[in-house]
Amino acid sequence: MTLTELFQDKTLNAKGKTEKLSALLLDGTLEPKTLIAFAQDAKDADKGTCVEAFEYATRLNPQFASLDCLHFATAHLSHKAPRVQWESAKVIGNIAPLFQNDLAPAMNQLLINTEHPGTVVRWAAAFALGEIIKLKLPTNEDLVPTVENIIEREEKNSIKKIYQAALKKIK
Repeated sequence: MTLTELFQDKTLNAKGKTEKLSALLLDGTLEPKTLIAFAQDAKDADKGTCVEAFEYATRLNPQFASLDCLHFATAHLSHKAPRVQWESAKVIGNIAPLFQNDLAPAMNQLLINTEHPGTVVRWAAAFALGEIIKLKLPTNEDLVPTVENIIEREEKNSIKKIYQAALKKIK
C-alpha cells in the first residue's frame, strides 16, 4: 500500500493512519525521508497525521530519528495548523538528546510558540523546551532565565509545572 492509498483509505480514521504509519516507521518498512517527502505536499490534516506518526514513533524509539526528522519538525513549528505545531514540538522534545548541537533553530521557534494563543501549542513548546533544559547544555545560560520569565507570564498552571519540573531537575 502506498502512502497515497493509505491516506485515501476511508476505513482508517486519523488515529488509525497514525498508528499504521508509526508501526511502518518503527519496523523500518517506511523510511523517515519517504514520509517527510510525502508530508511536504500533503494537506494540513494529512501533514498533521504524518507529524503525529513521527511523534509516536520517536516517543517509543527516538533512535530511529535522523537529522532530517529534526529539520522537518523544526520547519513545521511555525506551520499555520496548530496540530502540526504541537506535534512538531513533541517530536523535538523526544529527539533532543540525539541532536544536542543542532537545536538552536528549534529553540528559537519554540520560544515564539510559548506566546501562541493555543494552550496545546504552548504546552508542547514547554515540553520540548523542558527536555532541552534537562540536557544541561551551554544554552541554558540564556534559556533558563528566559523560561523563568515565561513562567511568570504563563496563565496555565499545567504549563508552568512542565517548566518548573525541568528547572528542578537541573538544580
